[in-house]
Amino acid sequence: MINVLFCGNDKVFDGVLTCALSILKRTQTKEPFTFYLYTLDLTNLNPAFRAISKQSASFLGEVVKDYNSDNRVVLIDVKDVYDKELAGSPNEASSYSPYAMLRVLADLIENMPSKLLYLDADILLNRDIRLLYDINVEDYEYAAARDHYGKYLVNPNYINSGVLLLNLERIKKTGLFSKARGELRKRKLAFPDQTAIRINTVKKKMLPQKFNDQKFLHKSTVVRHFSKRLFWLPYPHTANVKQWQVSLVHKIFGYYEFDDILYEYLYLKEKFNREVAKHE
Repeated sequence: MINVLFCGNDKVFDGVLTCALSILKRTQTKEPFTFYLYTLDLTNLNPAFRAISKQSASFLGEVVKDYNSDNRVVLIDVKDVYDKELAGSPNEASSYSPYAMLRVLADLIENMPSKLLYLDADILLNRDIRLLYDINVEDYEYAAARDHYGKYLVNPNYINSGVLLLNLERIKKTGLFSKARGELRKRKLAFPDQTAIRINTVKKKMLPQKFNDQKFLHKSTVVRHFSKRLFWLPYPHTANVKQWQVSLVHKIFGYYEFDDILYEYLYLKEKFNREVAKHE
């Protein structure tokens, strides 16, 4: 079983759908996938912070089963754990949504596998996921690639937490996530989960940039992360283009390599919208 974790509210649907499609389309394996979805309702903080719905998870489940009948989507409401561990944290009001902190709850959720690949929702696989998932992390808490900007501005080994190959068994032994949650409760951080994980890490495996490429798409790129990036032309500015914004992916990045994924996504999203309209 290949185990993948996403975290977020109902707005991550487009990202999770496109990312899951890219995994399934770029990976040649008969081994089934389990896609875990951590979510909770936080409309007390923001009316837009609605949990991923059962209808969305069910639809995703049908999509992944079309590729392998043993694939599955597991929706997990983490509200009880979140309320106990992170509610009231000063980082609930950071520039990132509080859902970015959910990954550090993984050691507390029952029946999670020891080896787990956490992915941000704004990611597409360009090559077989086994190139990443099969990396040995037995002696590490996790494996991660460098943050494209942080490796210059902060530290040469500053990691980007958008792609984390987790060894939950070792994380429980070292208390990494427990310490990270303590840090998140204690003080406000500019990059909440990323900083809390980094400063409490005992032992990590550094991965080549191709496993979390946040700026370019190369032939060797395994994971293309559509995070905010800096453009110099026609003037210095940042842009936050996501993979489900298909016309912008074409116009700004000039990427057509993902069209088989993105056109299927557009078809499925329209199908999903029709199903939602039926129940309204």
